[in-house]
Amino acid sequence: MSTAEEPRERRVQRRERGTMINPKPLTYMVSGAVKERFEAIAKRSGMTGALFFEAIVEHLELTDQGIPPWVPPLDRDGELPIDTA
Repeated sequence: MSTAEEPRERRVQRRERGTMINPKPLTYMVSGAVKERFEAIAKRSGMTGALFFEAIVEHLELTDQGIPPWVPPLDRDGELPIDTA
């Protein structure tokens, strides 16, 4: 029996077998601490690491330049200004 302070284990959300189209492995090297943090957040969210990564990419806010707003803007030299009414 669990107490009020203990978090209840959530069933991990997984993708149904055979539903992924063109699967590719991620081969990025990251700090062990970052990987552990990512996996902990995924687990608390009730998802596998792979499903959590896909959800982040699908829901990532992007600017008109196609980059996250926390990344410095790209150089706009050569772009024509667009007049707004």
